[in-house]
Order: sequence, then C-alpha cells, then structure tokens
Amino acid sequence: MRPTGNTPDTPDTADTPELGRLLRVGPFHLALRAALAARGLPLHRVQHRLAARVIKVGVTSLSYWQQGARRPRHPESLRAVTALEQILELPDGSLLRLLTAPDPAPGPARPAARSYRALLGTGGAVERMLDAMELPADGGLHSLGHHERVRIGPGGEMRARESQQIVRAHRDGVDRYLAIHQGDPGCDVSRMHVTAYENCRTGRVRRHPGAGLVVAELLFDARLRRGDTYVFGYGVEDGTGARSDEYVRGFSYAGGQYMLQVRFDEAALPVRCRRFARSGPDAPRTALVDLTPSGRHRAVHLVEQSVRRGLLGIAWDWD
Repeated sequence: MRPTGNTPDTPDTADTPELGRLLRVGPFHLALRAALAARGLPLHRVQHRLAARVIKVGVTSLSYWQQGARRPRHPESLRAVTALEQILELPDGSLLRLLTAPDPAPGPARPAARSYRALLGTGGAVERMLDAMELPADGGLHSLGHHERVRIGPGGEMRARESQQIVRAHRDGVDRYLAIHQGDPGCDVSRMHVTAYENCRTGRVRRHPGAGLVVAELLFDARLRRGDTYVFGYGVEDGTGARSDEYVRGFSYAGGQYMLQVRFDEAALPVRCRRFARSGPDAPRTALVDLTPSGRHRAVHLVEQSVRRGLLGIAWDWD
C-alpha cells in the first residue's frame, strides 16, 4: 500500500534509512535517484508509466533530474513529479517539497562559466530554447582541446564548419554535448544540417529562425564519470546566409587549447584577415593580429594555447 499523508519524515516513508533521510533533507535529485534504485525501475519504464497517465516526459529529462543537472519547473514537469511520488510509492508531496529548496551549489571542481546570453547577441534565445528542451545550461563538460575548420564559399558565404573536441566531465552521468550554431544575417535555419561523424550521434535538433540559431544534441557512445575525457567530432552545413566577414567562437569556460582555420574559395579571396578577441558580443575587438592567407591553400588560422572566457575569432575584409 502506498503511504499517505503530509509527513514525509515519519519512519514508514521509505524502505531504507538512506532514502528516508534524503526525503527529509534532500537534495531532490539524490532523493529521486535513491527512490528509483529502491524500486528497481529503469528510466524507460518510468517514462512508460508516466505516459500511461498522459504525462509526457522524456528519458533525457528524467536522467537530468536524477543527476541534478536540471530541476523540474514547468507545470507539466511538476505534474510528473506528483505522479512519480505515486509510481515510486512515496508519501504525498515528499519530492515536491524538496523542489522548494534552492539549487545545490556546484562542486569545487566545476570551472566558472559565462552564460550563453553573455556570449551570443541573441537576446536570451538560446536560454529559452534550452529551457523548452529541459536541457541544462551547464552541460557538465569543459574543453581540453578544440580544432575547428570553417569553409567560406564562392559567394563569400559561410559554407560549412567542422569541429573536433576533447572534453572532460566535471560531474557524473554526462552523455551528450550541446552544439550551437548561429548563422549569418539572412540565413535559413531550415536548410542547415548537423552531422555527427565521430564517437557521437545526433539527437534532438531545434531551430530559431529569428535569431538564426540551430541547437543540436550530440549523444555520446558512453556515459562519462567525473574526470573522464572524451573525443568527438561533428559538422554543420550552412551556406544559407549573406556574405560573411567573421567567424567567432564563444567560450563559457577558461582553459583548453583552441585552433581555428578559415579556408576561402578561390573565387572569393579577402584583402585582409585579422584575429581578434572580444569580452562580449557588443564589445570592441581587441588583441588584433594580422593574418596572411597561404597562397596554395587560401587559408588562415589561429592557435590559442589556453583560452579565456569570452569570444575569439577571425575577421576579414572583402575590399
């Protein structure tokens, strides 16, 4: 019989002392994880039981909830938490009560990060997209090395980019990376394509036409533990925007090597190229350094051994 009442601190609230303690003091994600373990229910079965109650919550969201990467906030999510209390045979309100507590503080090994709003001039569009997908703004990863190649087409448009990354997890359970691509003015996000080509596969893809944004999940072939490293690669086919005059990469975390190469089509060669840095999307360019394209490969590049939080890129003039 399922326990009832509004006193989750009574002795019969859980099958184990540890679960009872977590239901009393939290945090929410550990209490949820302990309840799932006590009932022996995998997430896909929990999802099916929620669906039987006409509650739509993905396995990804459930996983984020029990990892502490995301907390249920939307009305449908809170309805799911109430249903979870019934499915997991917990006292009424025992999980919901824990959601009134503040988010747990990050662990000491987590590097300081900047928000997407501070890096992209999109008016918070990225945060709204992540919120709608119930994805954590902090993906649990920071970069150790990132090699990126950008190809400019014959009309001066950004044709494509490819990225290979080495990352380290700063919490347990990380199994995906969030790829964000912002096209140039006039771009058509419906025609952009994200391809996962090394040690990952493409999950959900969301598009924001007004901001020219594509957000894609890249699902890893393994679930990482804190301290694990992982190598993966992906690419974005674009070619839909106006003539491009710069490529910029935003860094939420400091540290790690970054290499950027921009290759131009022989029909569209710039007259000048420069690397630059910015503290934010509206800040002036600083640390300007001229770059000379190689005649044979029509490419310029930059290498930063230890990046700082902010923006780093290459700009070029057409005339």
